[in-house]
Amino acid sequence: MKESVVKNKSFDFALSIIELYKILQAQKEFILSKQLLRSGTSIGANISEALAGVSKADFSNKMAIASKEARECLYWLQLLEKSNLVNFDFKPFIKDCEELIKILTSIVKTTQNSTLKIKNKSKI
Repeated sequence: MKESVVKNKSFDFALSIIELYKILQAQKEFILSKQLLRSGTSIGANISEALAGVSKADFSNKMAIASKEARECLYWLQLLEKSNLVNFDFKPFIKDCEELIKILTSIVKTTQNSTLKIKNKSKI
């Protein structure tokens, strides 16, 4: 099976989120860190499910969920950054998350457009 760039990026991102979670826990930030951990690790899980999808619709749906999880993760990162609950530089994590969002958005749009083209051809 061909290597998936987005799967690898999401896996590496999840590992970095786990490390960030440990740092936040050590600084006694327990609530937002758990939300961040859940959404940050869920991105890759949904991408893995998408890659094993049984149809294009299944693939597109799981990638859309991964995109939503990435957007939620970005929200928690931005909230942590702006709230100053902990003293930490979240910018590299925000940058990586935004990159994942761009990739996932592109995948979802491309998949949905190709599905629409197939549906329109079948009507002719």
